[in-house]
Amino acid sequence: MEGWDRAGTGDRWRALFDDLEGQAAEIEAAEVAAEVADRTRREVALLRFVDRLRPAVDSALRLDLITGETVRARLGRVGSDWLLAHEEPGERELLIPLTALVSVTGLGQYSAAPGSEGRVAAKFDFRMAIRALARDRSRVLVQVRGGGTLPGVIERVGADFLELSDRAGRDREPGAPRARDGQLGRTVTVPVRGVVLVRRF
Repeated sequence: MEGWDRAGTGDRWRALFDDLEGQAAEIEAAEVAAEVADRTRREVALLRFVDRLRPAVDSALRLDLITGETVRARLGRVGSDWLLAHEEPGERELLIPLTALVSVTGLGQYSAAPGSEGRVAAKFDFRMAIRALARDRSRVLVQVRGGGTLPGVIERVGADFLELSDRAGRDREPGAPRARDGQLGRTVTVPVRGVVLVRRF
């Protein structure tokens, strides 16, 4: 009987310890899962819109604009507050400030780490992108809030505005010197905040 009792007690203790170990493992797994979920929430909370866009370069996207227009384009490049895309069909280049976007469809599951673009890229904002177009002397169509479209060549870009000249675009080839003020023809000044997109021919 004594041997049987010892054996029975040993089995009960082993079963008890096994049960306790199982409960401890479940608690630990739950704590790890909660920690991972909390860490994931914190990491997601730090993500910016540009961090979601940057891994999607070369992806076909649907871009819904504040004007109600929908553009289908392939993402080419992402700046600090703008994106460059190739419109489909037609392959015309589009420069779009992120403030003009209502939604983007087609982004993958991945995001770039916040700040991983580097300090130089982080400073390359929409105004700098527009200045690059002005230096290139490309003829463009500037779509503005309200749905209007302004054709011309970007003559200059200020701190918060750009100026388009219609005659400069008709009379000069891309890359030609900038005209004098008296030769500009009709000049339109547009606040940068009013720009929805810039299409380059």
